[in-house]
Amino acid sequence: MALMEDGFNSKVRQQIERLTNCSYRVIECEVTEKRIAWFRENYDDTDELNFWLPRRAYELLLLEYMGLSEEELPIVVETKAEIVWLSINKCPTLKACETLGLDTRQVCRAVYEKSTQAFLSQLDPQLRFLRSYEEIRPHSNHCREMIVRIDFEEMMAIAVEEAKSSIQEGNKGYGAVISLGNQIIGKSHDTGVTEKDPSLHAEVNAIRQAVHSIGDPNLSGAILFCTCEPCPMCSALAVWSNLTTIVYGISIEETARLGKSRIRVSSEKIVERSPVMLEVIGDILKDECKLLYD
Repeated sequence: MALMEDGFNSKVRQQIERLTNCSYRVIECEVTEKRIAWFRENYDDTDELNFWLPRRAYELLLLEYMGLSEEELPIVVETKAEIVWLSINKCPTLKACETLGLDTRQVCRAVYEKSTQAFLSQLDPQLRFLRSYEEIRPHSNHCREMIVRIDFEEMMAIAVEEAKSSIQEGNKGYGAVISLGNQIIGKSHDTGVTEKDPSLHAEVNAIRQAVHSIGDPNLSGAILFCTCEPCPMCSALAVWSNLTTIVYGISIEETARLGKSRIRVSSEKIVERSPVMLEVIGDILKDECKLLYD
């Protein structure tokens, strides 16, 4: 027991040192690299068919990688598409934040939310990590966390319908949806022609809806689904709103080849030069999206 206590105290001291001497961004990158390296070293190809299950992700991340026990992480909801647990384990980050007078709502969101998602995306990008920032220690006696599975094609189909509405209204035919878990918090299409404002791209409209919906300009944890890869303006807005993921149907290059006027700079290029971690995934319902512009 004394050795376990010494080990915990050592982790607390290490975390205090990191939070004192490093930016949140640097710590986030280090944590992400460590988690992905562990996954790649321990990945079992024979288990691949089970990876889409939230239960399997919970076990791999928390029990195997982090070495915690189910007693420390009691499950309160479990379905094939969702697993919700309450973290009550001894947490070095919590203790370090209390020592330094830092707010865990800011630290955990900045350091551990996207790094956890990066781990899950190695299993299946449709598995998403979410945390309640109302039920987080020390503001609560537990941290309420979850892994949910989102159907990317289902969300993109909604974006396609938005694009069709855009065409019917006389606009350019782009659609966008923003989801936080399986909850849609923004849904729109481009309105630049009808509203005589060239900035009103589908992604801009959807992001504005989303931040108003949740009352927070920080969209960490949310996914932007768009029928076409966002232009540099919209990719930059995705960065500044701190979205976790961009999912698109057809690329800028492909729509340019179809005769659409595009600035040929990819979302990935914008993200590479940005100060945040942002995942980019393409070719979801690509054929259906291509029909919008062909």
